[in-house]
Amino acid sequence: MLFVGGCALMVFFFATSMMKQSEAYKIALARAQANSAVIEAIGSPISQKGIVSGNSNVNGATGEANLSIPLSGPKGKATLYVEAKKSTDIWLFQTMVVKIEKTGERIDLNSLPLRARSASSPSPP
Repeated sequence: MLFVGGCALMVFFFATSMMKQSEAYKIALARAQANSAVIEAIGSPISQKGIVSGNSNVNGATGEANLSIPLSGPKGKATLYVEAKKSTDIWLFQTMVVKIEKTGERIDLNSLPLRARSASSPSPP
């Protein structure tokens, strides 16, 4: 029984680690860390603390991600919610919202239809 529990725990930590390696996770976290409203609300530096939940599935130039990312700063905590799709190697973020724990304020990091190219994609001319 202990062996089964240990295996399940290893699978859980492996899956969480894989989500943190996804481009969608890295792009969204970088945007939250650079956003002045998020910095004002929870302070800087902003780091990811706790367990990332959701899923990320990438198959070459396509994929999708639905993530809930706990954030922490010197002034408080928040959660970053992300919904994104990858098509032709470009991530399009339908939702990228930070919810501040203390106030319930929601900061939309995707107020303009921004997109982020894959790290392996060449920059446009």
